[in-house]
Amino acid sequence: MVHVPGGTFQMGCDDFFPEERPTHPVDVGAFAIDIHPVTVAQFRRFVKATGYVTIAERPLEPGDFPGAAPADLVPGALVFQRTRGPVPLDDWRRWWQYCPGADWRHPFGPAGNLDGRDRHPVTQIAHPDALAYADWMGKQLPSEAEWEFAARGGLEAATYSWGDEFEPKRRRMANTWVGEFPWQFQRGRGQAGHPDTTPVGSYPPNGYGLFDMTGNIWEWTTDPYTPGHHAPAPADCCAPRRSRRTPTTADPAATQPASLVIKGGSYLCAPNYCLRYRPAARQRQTEDTATCHLGFRCVLRGDPS
Repeated sequence: MVHVPGGTFQMGCDDFFPEERPTHPVDVGAFAIDIHPVTVAQFRRFVKATGYVTIAERPLEPGDFPGAAPADLVPGALVFQRTRGPVPLDDWRRWWQYCPGADWRHPFGPAGNLDGRDRHPVTQIAHPDALAYADWMGKQLPSEAEWEFAARGGLEAATYSWGDEFEPKRRRMANTWVGEFPWQFQRGRGQAGHPDTTPVGSYPPNGYGLFDMTGNIWEWTTDPYTPGHHAPAPADCCAPRRSRRTPTTADPAATQPASLVIKGGSYLCAPNYCLRYRPAARQRQTEDTATCHLGFRCVLRGDPS
């Protein structure tokens, strides 16, 4: 882990997407954070020691998905599918597919495996899975403010974790999409010939010595998602939230899992689509969702000295 000193910083950004606004001062206490996202090898040790079964591996409850055919209620997760050509970018279902048998051991579907991927970040991790690992390690998951403070690496007002230029001196600084999303992908330094994660540490660290705070995978935080920094937190932000759909007429809010903030962008982020490989960028994700570009890292709060 890397120690990050506490301080006050300007969180958010007024120059890109509405959910990042407004820029505002936030105080962050000292903490330590994993130097890179949790890897396949690290998560495998956790599963071997505890027998933990991830959300994507568990049978689906019919009551959670009213109207679904029984044949569709099989364990799985979301997998990216590159399109054959340009498509409108207003519907994510054009390039995401629910894949039975996809999980952390098979991030792109049951036909794949983890051979040679020990140092890749583990993916297909839902929020409860990340919490279980953090608890086993005696750690926590970061808040959105902690994550953003660490990602900035001491460069408070910079666009990216390393400065304002995306490719300084034509050097690629992160694993992000190269080409026209979601169909044209050009191989970049350290990247495969197809969209994929890269081993942690394949790109330069930020000013705090942290790897992969930009691109590669999105990472979970603990904060409930709001549509902007000015928006109030949901009324139930301090109450227990159900991670699976359990519809009731008495509690309509319980019909959907909670949405939490994820940070960092991923290997699927492209300038023609999302441009969210920036410290201030934020996205929502329901806590019971696992995808092939979503993982996490842990923190320990307090000054170790």
